[in-house]
Amino acid sequence: MYAFILVGLGGAIGSMARFGVSKLIPIGSFPVATLTVNVVGSLLMGILIGALAKWASGWGDGARLFLAVGVLGGFTTFSAFSLDTIVLIERGQWGAAFGYVFVSVLASLAAIGVGLLLMRGVA
Repeated sequence: MYAFILVGLGGAIGSMARFGVSKLIPIGSFPVATLTVNVVGSLLMGILIGALAKWASGWGDGARLFLAVGVLGGFTTFSAFSLDTIVLIERGQWGAAFGYVFVSVLASLAAIGVGLLLMRGVA
């Protein structure tokens, strides 16, 4: 039960942060807020997992559950990403849809890689 509480509390924080980003970035025809959240969330996930691997031997599974599964799981938005892609396709914006998918996937993969490299370089 403790694990569910950690994930739930973290998820609430992450979801509120995602909502905050959507309010800061104007909504237009291209889903910039969702793209931003996915890339930033991937970078933070790389940093977090790298940090937990290096320094969290005493933290146990709680930090991973709260931060990675909860906070960042609530913050990143691949379900919203999928919906945004379908909406672009339904609007007939095929080029924007494919561009969005391409940039989202590549930028998120690059960001998590950078996050891991940053943490592996920290002694």
